[in-house]
Amino acid sequence: MITQRDITTLMGSTAVDADGDKLGKVGQVYLDDQTGNPEWATLSTGLFGTHETFVPLADASIADGTLRVPYQKAEVKDAPRVGADQGHLSPEEEEELYRYYGIGAGVGDQSGTANSTPTGRTDTNRHGTAGHDTSGPTTDNAMTRSEEQLRVGTQTVEAGRARLRKYVVTENVTTTVPLSHEEVRIEREPITDANIGNALDGPAISEEEHEIVLHAERAVVTKEAVPVERVRLDVATVTEQQTVTDTVRKERIEADTDDVPARKRKR
Repeated sequence: MITQRDITTLMGSTAVDADGDKLGKVGQVYLDDQTGNPEWATLSTGLFGTHETFVPLADASIADGTLRVPYQKAEVKDAPRVGADQGHLSPEEEEELYRYYGIGAGVGDQSGTANSTPTGRTDTNRHGTAGHDTSGPTTDNAMTRSEEQLRVGTQTVEAGRARLRKYVVTENVTTTVPLSHEEVRIEREPITDANIGNALDGPAISEEEHEIVLHAERAVVTKEAVPVERVRLDVATVTEQQTVTDTVRKERIEADTDDVPARKRKR
């Protein structure tokens, strides 16, 4: 696509047709009054380059100082002769050129201001389809407004790992256990008729010794490993709310009208 940056290159460049045959030198470049983009070029043709012929730049390309247009040499040569010296193309002149080259009227005007169309003629673009919506070649006289919308889904990813590990620790345990022991206690009883016989059994005066064994309990500690519980890993799904923020693009449509029909200016 030829843009304003190519104007300097276009001026004075050599134009060739679809087969590469030389057409002539580029004389003037006509810009769209609304967009400022190059839309038409005049070629110096004929003997000694005395004639200027208009050729559309919609599907043209320029490379290495050569302008290539998708038309045959004879077609360009026989194009309608319009006033190249006027500095502007009228809507009628432009319509005549569009019709000759088989291009829909006003296709080059990307600003949304189209030239008038003859009565009874279907308004088509350069793709041969109806409409001027630059968002697509097969549109009607309505413009489609689109916008981006967020589509947020979920994806399961590995967030971490959990494992069970058993190890041995040592701790002090204190407990209280009752222990019993025997103590010596002296009991005295008076001599009575019931025990007099036992009291006189033996020598009257003598030395004697009696001994008894005392017993006591002591704490005995033993250890025994016993199962106390079973431990396993389990997975539970927890749902939480997370706010997702991103930017979306939206198209806006504005209506713009001009009181004066768009005209072309040359440069």
